[in-house]
Order: sequence, then C-alpha cells, then structure tokens
Amino acid sequence: MTQTFQKGLLIYASVVSTTLLAVVLMGAKSEPKHFDEISVHRLNVTESDGTLRMVISNKERLPPVIIKGKERPEMGEARPQAGLIFYNDEGSENGGLIFSGHKNDKGQVMDSGASLSFDRYGAGQTIQLAGVDDSENHFAGLQVNDVGGQRVWAGRDSKGVASISLAAADGKERVRLQVSAEGKASILFLDDKGKVLQTLAPEK
Repeated sequence: MTQTFQKGLLIYASVVSTTLLAVVLMGAKSEPKHFDEISVHRLNVTESDGTLRMVISNKERLPPVIIKGKERPEMGEARPQAGLIFYNDEGSENGGLIFSGHKNDKGQVMDSGASLSFDRYGAGQTIQLAGVDDSENHFAGLQVNDVGGQRVWAGRDSKGVASISLAAADGKERVRLQVSAEGKASILFLDDKGKVLQTLAPEK
C-alpha cells in the first residue's frame, strides 16, 4: 500500500466520519434547558423556519405592526407600552396584550391601563378587552367588532355610566341599555343617524 494511497484513505475516512457526526448532531433533539430566573428585554418565539409567532417585550423593544415578517410602522403609531404580541402562521400580527402606567413631571397619571385584543385575518381587531384610567380616558369594557365597525360594547365610560350597546353591521348604534352612576336605568332605541327614537325607563 503506497503512502499516497494511505493518505487518501485517511482523508476519506475523516470526511465520512465528520459527515456522519454532523448528520447525527443535526438530527438529535436538544435537551430542554431549565432556569430558575431569566431577565430579557425582548423574547421572540419562532417556528423552525424562522416565522415569528410571538414577541414578549419591554416598551423600548416592542415592535411596530408586522405583516408577513416585515415591520410596517406606517400602519400604526408607536406603542409606548410593554406587552405580548401574537402573530399568525404567516408572521402577521393578529392580536396581543399591551399594558402601561406612569406619572409625568406634574404628577398626572399617563397611559395607565391594559388591552387584550384578537384580530380578524387580514383586518383589524375582532375582540378587545380594555381598561384605561389616565389623564385623558376613563373607561373599561369589552368590545366586539365587525368589518364595518363596532357591533357590541359592554362596559363603563368616563361618567360612570354602565352600558351595553348593540350596533348594526355598519357599526351604527341602534340599541343601548344603560344605568347611570346614580342608578337611573333606561333603554334607548336609535335610528341610523344616531337620533334617539324611543326611551324606555321605569316609572317613578
């Protein structure tokens, strides 16, 4: 056996061994890691092909709207909240949970509240559960939307009125069941212009 042949055989054996080792390592499943505590600014959950499915982030790293894996800041204002954003199988945003709360230099409560929402495929929010209580807004409730706009609202507004509002497919309110902060109950029927057609209230 010549020296050249021996070297060639050695190289061949090394290549085959390396290839087999690589195949074994690629096919092996990594063992789960266990942590008592972990601190991160942002955590991305992806599919095996890299498609983004969920982001958990602080307010500095929370991404703008993402459609099919690409950031689209022109589709919405920057979100000054921390949160959890969901993405569908195509890597497009389809809901999330955002929350915030702080005071400004004047001691005013700013951006205080939270919102959990789920989106329709290729469109806006279908369901939103929100509670806001800051310098500009004071409300809490559940909102159900359709393509044309809000269909159902159940919640409390800034004046302390608890209400259930039902709208047509075009988003125009037609019936409202409400109780004021003082306890006055009524049912309002509205036309498509928002004008009250009839009000039902208990007799005194």
